[in-house]
Amino acid sequence: MEWTRGHILGHGSTAAVSIAMSCCFGEIFAVKSAELSQSEFLQKEQKILSALNSPYVVDYKGYDVTRENNKVMFNLMMEYMPDGTLTHEIRRHGGRLNEHLIGYYTKQIVRGLDYLHSKGIVHCDIKGHNILLCKTGAKIADFGCARPVDQAKWNGGTPMFMAPEVARGEEQGFSADVWALGCTIIEMATGGSPWTTANNPASLLYHIAFSGQTPEIPNFLSSQGRDFLSKCLRRDPKQRWSAKQLLNHPFLEESNLYSKANQDLITSSPTSILDQCIWNSENIDDPTQEISLTDLRLQRLRNLELQSGKPDRKLDECWITVRKKCEDLPTCKNGMTAFSTSNEMVRESCNCQDNIFY
Repeated sequence: MEWTRGHILGHGSTAAVSIAMSCCFGEIFAVKSAELSQSEFLQKEQKILSALNSPYVVDYKGYDVTRENNKVMFNLMMEYMPDGTLTHEIRRHGGRLNEHLIGYYTKQIVRGLDYLHSKGIVHCDIKGHNILLCKTGAKIADFGCARPVDQAKWNGGTPMFMAPEVARGEEQGFSADVWALGCTIIEMATGGSPWTTANNPASLLYHIAFSGQTPEIPNFLSSQGRDFLSKCLRRDPKQRWSAKQLLNHPFLEESNLYSKANQDLITSSPTSILDQCIWNSENIDDPTQEISLTDLRLQRLRNLELQSGKPDRKLDECWITVRKKCEDLPTCKNGMTAFSTSNEMVRESCNCQDNIFY
C-alpha cells in the first residue's frame, strides 16, 4: 500500500498527525505516526479504535509499519476531519459559541460517549482539542489515554478537565468522562478554562481534588443549560448523570430543532477546502497534456497545504511517498516482518498484495 505523507496537522505527547493521501485511490486521510520503538501508546490506541464503529467517533482506516528516513515508523490511519478541532471552532466564533451551537455539539459528544461506554471504554481525555469537526458535526478523537473500564485505575488526561476522583488518584470510570464533558461545555460557552483559581498544574490538581468546589457555571446560560451542567459537574461520581441519562435531558432536546434548522446550511455550503473545486486543473481536460494520475494526486495534496495557510516552503521538501519496504526489513521463518517493542510484537504481512489498509 503506497501513500503520500503531507504536512503535519498537529503534535501529541508521543506522536505527530499528518495529512496523507492514498496513491492508488486518491483518498485523503490523517495518519498518526511515532517511531516503532516509542509507539506503545499508539499501538494501544490502534487496538481500541479498530474495534469501534460509530458516526460520533472518528473513523478507523487501518495501520502499517514503514521505513522513512532510516526510521521505522508505526502509522495509524484515521478519517480526516477538515474543520479542525472544537477548540478551533470556538476561536473562529470569537471566543465563545452561542447556546444553540453548544447544544448541537454537546448532543453529538454525548452520543459518542454513550457509545464508548456501552463498549466498556473510558476515553479519559475529553476536551475541545480532542473533538474533531466535519460537515456532519462533531466526533470524538484521540484515544491515546483511553482504557477499558476495568483497566482505568491508571489515571491520565488533561489536569484542567480531570474529575476530582481522578485528581485524587482513586478511579477513572465513565463518570469521569461526564465531568470532562461539563468542563468542555464551559470551554464552549466562555472560550476559556473551566478553572480560574490555580496558576500551575500541581496547585490546580490539588484544588480540583480537595477544595470541594466545582467549576463555575456561566450564569448567562439558560436554566436548562445550567441544569444540564449541574448534572455533569457533581463532585460525587455516583451522583453524576450517565451519558444515556443526559441524552434525555431537555437541553439536548432543544438541539434537535437547531440541527434541523441548519441542516440545509450544513449540507449545501462548503465547510472546508475539500468541499470546494480546488482540485480542477485546466490541464486535466487538455488531451495534449501528458500528466500522470500520480502527478495530479500529488498536486492535489500540495494544493491542500497551500490552501491551509502553512508557511511557504519548497513543496518537494514537504512530501514523502511511503510504501512497505519488505525487502529491507527482517523477516521470520514464516515470511512475516516482525518488529519488537517493549511490551508487544507488531507483525505485518510481507505479501504486498495484501492490502491491510482498505
